Amino acid sequence: MSAMISLASVSPSQDEGARIFALQQAAVVRNGAPAYAERASGLDALLRVVKRYRRQLAQAISADFGNRSMSETDLGEFMPVIAAIKHARSHLRRWMKPQRRSVGAAFKPASARIVYQPLGVVGVVAPWNYPLTLTLVPTIEALAAGNRVMIKPSELTPRTAELLASILGEVFSEDRVALVMGDAQVAARFSALPFDHLFFTGSTRVGRQVMATAAPNLTPVTLELGGKSPVVVCGDYPLDKAARSVAIGKLFNAGQSCVAPDYVLVHENQVEDFASAWLDFSERMYPAISGNSDYTSIISDSHFERVQQMIEDAVTRGAKIVQRAAPGRIGERKIPPTIVLHAPPDALVLRDEIFAPVLPIVAYRDLDQALAFVNARPKPLALYCFSHDHRSIKTVLNSTRSGGVTVNGTLMHATQEDLAFGGVGESGMGAYHGHAGFLRLSHARGEMTMGRFNMSHLVGAPYGKLTEWVTRLFVGS
Repeated sequence: MSAMISLASVSPSQDEGARIFALQQAAVVRNGAPAYAERASGLDALLRVVKRYRRQLAQAISADFGNRSMSETDLGEFMPVIAAIKHARSHLRRWMKPQRRSVGAAFKPASARIVYQPLGVVGVVAPWNYPLTLTLVPTIEALAAGNRVMIKPSELTPRTAELLASILGEVFSEDRVALVMGDAQVAARFSALPFDHLFFTGSTRVGRQVMATAAPNLTPVTLELGGKSPVVVCGDYPLDKAARSVAIGKLFNAGQSCVAPDYVLVHENQVEDFASAWLDFSERMYPAISGNSDYTSIISDSHFERVQQMIEDAVTRGAKIVQRAAPGRIGERKIPPTIVLHAPPDALVLRDEIFAPVLPIVAYRDLDQALAFVNARPKPLALYCFSHDHRSIKTVLNSTRSGGVTVNGTLMHATQEDLAFGGVGESGMGAYHGHAGFLRLSHARGEMTMGRFNMSHLVGAPYGKLTEWVTRLFVGS
């Protein structure tokens, strides 16, 4: 357990995060690990309130974005959260069950087992792009593992955060689940608390800061950081089918997804055809941009301006920009589906994570060149491969490293509760979802019980013939 903070030492004028942390840590010491029934009832109650406030939450999220497609909120927020709760509930008893381990012959009679203990107090620093899913799924898995949870939601989604705080307050006492509101400075103080585990979702740049802030307390961290997730379209795969899948994955939430396709590698003879097909499907999905409630806005003015600067940077470096739809009205913060062709490798759209409906296409001569392009960059959170040729798929998967993969689709691996999800290298560390999350947020304590007639206590100094005999028996002469 991390270092204790005395409740008596926290005055009302001190940081709210420290006050709640002390409250939760005292509850850990006082109450110990919650039993199965307590964990299950908490998850059941959470499921009920998420369903009860579904429309209010969706409206709050849309208001925070300016416009967030209600259908995308259903698909990207409520489906994953409800699936996570149901999956945890249906497997929790088995996950919690101690696991027997074998005992070496030299130490028998004895028994050994692994017991999964709660870590204690888990901190969750949540992002703005999926303010419900990326707040509640780590929370669900922390609760399933028996922990108490403190949440720092993004300041970019204040309406959602305030409503979520009220909703969670209906279900959980403050010493079990609590939210801490505030800006980046509050987040920095939050990350510096001596949590038993800190879960952060966000950019690689901020992830480095979070890890450095947690280091003095030796707080273990799970970092889900995103990155430039590539798509490799092999020459054998139907171009229209690939373009449709990439359009769905790229334009969902206006590209503001950590696993959104960030750029596409297409054979040099198919670049123009792929670009045309991708824009065709984009138009079918979103016939209009302005006033279209299905087309999600960019989260803020600063993010909107950042994307515009990326496009302008590409143009100044000789890239070709292709847009068929008109931009959104002033104030809507809507960028139409955009193709970027012939961008040099040092263009911002090929260096930084885009997080918008802007898709660079990179031409390749052969698969080796495509894979070299991917491997010259930091390991991404997701990788997508389109091919029906098993050798090509095997080559792509074996020659690359990424957090996760979907073959012949986009985003889908990140939606599976029974599939570990997490980054590698600059795209993060640690996996969660389902059982992987339960294990990540538990301590696997090894417990050994010596049998009544165990003779191991006889093997000790001063060493003599018994020790020599035991050594010869198990080590050899």
